[in-house]
Amino acid sequence: MRKTRLFPFFAGMALSLSCSAAALAESWQPDMAQLTVLPGWTRDDGSRVAALQIDLAAGWKTYWRAPGDAGIPPMFELSGSRNLAAMTPHWPTPEVFSQNGMRSVGYQRSLLLPVLLRPSQTGETIRLKGRLMMGVCRDVCVPAELSINVELPPSVSGPDPRIEAALRDRPMPAAEAGLRTAHCHLRPTADGMALRAELQLPDTGGQEYAVVEVGDPLVWVAEANISRHGNMLTVETEMMHVEGDALALDRSTLRFTVLGQNRAVDVQGCVAG
Repeated sequence: MRKTRLFPFFAGMALSLSCSAAALAESWQPDMAQLTVLPGWTRDDGSRVAALQIDLAAGWKTYWRAPGDAGIPPMFELSGSRNLAAMTPHWPTPEVFSQNGMRSVGYQRSLLLPVLLRPSQTGETIRLKGRLMMGVCRDVCVPAELSINVELPPSVSGPDPRIEAALRDRPMPAAEAGLRTAHCHLRPTADGMALRAELQLPDTGGQEYAVVEVGDPLVWVAEANISRHGNMLTVETEMMHVEGDALALDRSTLRFTVLGQNRAVDVQGCVAG
């Protein structure tokens, strides 16, 4: 029996709370989103840099790997692929939206998502086949399913400037952004765990927003509250296991993405404070 291969970008609850049964009354239509694979190029180590171009109908948007309180998390199912050992997405910097009194994180009109494909056998054709399960939203959220089926023989062409631009548009590494320290305080709550992180990080501009990820797809994380005093950004949130299990968090897997008006910053890991 073939095993289903899932490449989750952010696994969790299938639908966010904002996507109620009433909201889902509008069904998925193919003209809401179109997916095109940009073939990219083969690197010296045999891996392939490609991209997924997702074009949305006017007024629609889709979501980042961690969509916030009002979004549907994206996921890939690639069981039909051949000569594919791993796929790693490289997410461009998203926007923050307000929707039905909640905030979400994602993209308007289009998304060019670079993906790094590692073949099982270098020098051979990669067949990328499966489906992208994602959410698209306008006034309501609709679960969408886009088919992928493309063969990518080893490329002799150079890099695609469109993909290179999307790769440059990612949040900055923490060290490059001037992060000095990242301390985390954890305490148990009745439902799970409360987190308080103190990031010594220069201001990213305007009204900042922070997304917290924990590295475990079965842990739900609430929208974070943030405050800033000089170069100290404080991020507070709560989390719980979606199946009610006890939480055991590894601070090194915690990930903070700070989205500001001037730049976005990717902070991976923190230490006890």
